[in-house]
Amino acid sequence: MEPQIVDRPTVDSGVKWFVIVNPVSGSGKGLDDFPLISKLLRDNEIVCEAVFTEHKCHATELTVSAVTAGYRHIIVVGGDGTLHEVVNGLFIQQVVTPSDVTIALISVGTGNDWIRMYGLPKHYSSVIRAIKEGYTFLQDVAAVEYEESRYRQTRYMANVAGVGFDAAVIERGQRMRSKGRSGASLYIRALIKTFFSYKHTGVKIWVDDRLVYNNLLFSLAIGVGKYNGGGIQQLPAAIADDGLLDVTLIKPLHWWHILFRLRRFFNGEIYSIGHVQHIQGSKIRIESSPEIMLEVDGELLGVTPVEFKVLHRAVKVVVNKSFIDKLAK
Repeated sequence: MEPQIVDRPTVDSGVKWFVIVNPVSGSGKGLDDFPLISKLLRDNEIVCEAVFTEHKCHATELTVSAVTAGYRHIIVVGGDGTLHEVVNGLFIQQVVTPSDVTIALISVGTGNDWIRMYGLPKHYSSVIRAIKEGYTFLQDVAAVEYEESRYRQTRYMANVAGVGFDAAVIERGQRMRSKGRSGASLYIRALIKTFFSYKHTGVKIWVDDRLVYNNLLFSLAIGVGKYNGGGIQQLPAAIADDGLLDVTLIKPLHWWHILFRLRRFFNGEIYSIGHVQHIQGSKIRIESSPEIMLEVDGELLGVTPVEFKVLHRAVKVVVNKSFIDKLAK
């Protein structure tokens, strides 16, 4: 399908943005940097009301409240996890269609994978300029059904999910943070430690109701975006509005298979590795024995069985002009 570009809106000084700030995002960067971000928003004549999150999933609650109160423009000051909570809030509220609300992300997280898809800068003044310019894009979202405490749950994915090894890395990273460890390299350290202790699991994978894999699995990523893990291009063929979910399946492999091909995980050549398989579909189902963990947009959720269904062009997001220019070529 051809990418759809949402028309650039006329800049309206009467638009008021609701700003959701995660103060603990980026090891406290959200709190430390918000005075500067607030000043830049004022300097660019972006009228807004800011609220700080106080606990996990608070951004979801704030999104529901904001939309119910009449807000149709939300700025997220946080990371991929905060964006995930806001997107889920859009699907919980019952006032408008989720795509009637415009979301912008000022990234202060550690991974910053979602913004890479759209060429959005990390520099605050540049991303606020993109918000003021008002270029938007309707991206796909995935509804994710999974099991938690023996009950089926549903969440919504804005970027990438991981099953098995990917989720185990997130879990180890959380344990490391609980012990006071932090920093941009935390994910890489968690990845290395998990790699040498992780046990491969037998899985069955269905794509659009067709069994495509029934064997031992090392890693599985499903997404509408290209990046996860702080810049790993695990889904390089993903197009955010094509109505398809991309799947990268990595079969069991030894450490030297990664060591000598490490650059291919970052430069978009991951599918040239023999142990890696690429699949696309609108519905993905994963079963395993024993159960394996699920993470969505960097957030640990539950366990298998898991099912993903694409929701086509379901959320409107602010993107960089360079992304729009690239689509127009």
